Amino acid sequence: MNLIIFLLIGALAGWLAGVVMKGRGFGVIINIVVGVVGAWLGGWLLPKLGIAFGGTVGSFITAFVGAVILLAIIGLIKKA
Repeated sequence: MNLIIFLLIGALAGWLAGVVMKGRGFGVIINIVVGVVGAWLGGWLLPKLGIAFGGTVGSFITAFVGAVILLAIIGLIKKA
């Protein structure tokens, strides 16, 4: 059940990150995948920076931040 929640939060965060990062999104499906990977990235990176959120809302914030970071990195690589 936790995996399903993780995937749903990541998918929503990826979609929202694609909306926020106008011009850096790659379509709904890829943004959802980026959100899931971004959720993992945010969960790994933010605690290393001393930032931690708890609960479902915190998980969403972490996933959203990770997805935005990942979309920015992919956008930079895509331009190069």
